[in-house]
Amino acid sequence: MIVEPAPAKINLALHVRARRPDGYHALETLFAFARDGDTVTVVPAAMDSFAITGPFAEKLSPSTDNLVTRARDAFRATFGGTPVAITLDKHLPIASGIGGGSADAAATLRALARLTDVTPDDPRLFVIATALGADVPACLDGRTTLGTGKGEALTAVAGLAGTPLLLVNPRVAVSTAAVFRQWDGIDRGALTLDDDLLKTALAGHNDLEAPAMALAPVIAEVRAFLDAAEGVTLSRMSGSGATCFALFADASTRDAAAARAQARGGWTMTSELT
Repeated sequence: MIVEPAPAKINLALHVRARRPDGYHALETLFAFARDGDTVTVVPAAMDSFAITGPFAEKLSPSTDNLVTRARDAFRATFGGTPVAITLDKHLPIASGIGGGSADAAATLRALARLTDVTPDDPRLFVIATALGADVPACLDGRTTLGTGKGEALTAVAGLAGTPLLLVNPRVAVSTAAVFRQWDGIDRGALTLDDDLLKTALAGHNDLEAPAMALAPVIAEVRAFLDAAEGVTLSRMSGSGATCFALFADASTRDAAAARAQARGGWTMTSELT
């Protein structure tokens, strides 16, 4: 049995520079990862199966197209392999800007690689990941990186390991495609790296916040709540939303903010950056 974590992905900053002819957008983004998220378990079996457990299991159907089964099939087409039973323990909200589906696909690729003795840095894994989605390569890599291109060109940067993290989702899902369609097309400049990653993130922004808030105004309420929380060093929406995050100076102020967010009815997850 192979058990692989599928941690939440955070965009510390996300600059959208231009629309590309292939339908994607040219991005500059800082990927970081939480310690917590979903979990993928893979077990050799007589025939393929896929099951979903966890608090968000009812939001997904194992019988429909899913990035986990697509990752399994793409891996097998490249590397071969025998049938497996896959279980996805789903704890991250759906369509929430924290890479749940991408993280699940990446964890599936890592688990299958371990099961079949494929080295984790085999470049063919990243070819598969890129074909599955723009965020999957970053989730496969699992480190703090600068993502360029459509997000798949990765450069490792020094992270903020151990920084207390709070995720808050107002229990609404927003469509990534719809958010990008709402982007105003204005290039607001490059994401300039500093030796201090927090300083880089603070100097950046998320170009998708405004279009996401236009589609789901409650996101602005979450941002205002996190901005005002004691001990916050950085607050922002992640990805295309609707999940927002805050980094804190210490775990006690993070936990206090989490309790207040829960009282407001939001989905919350306390964690730390890796």
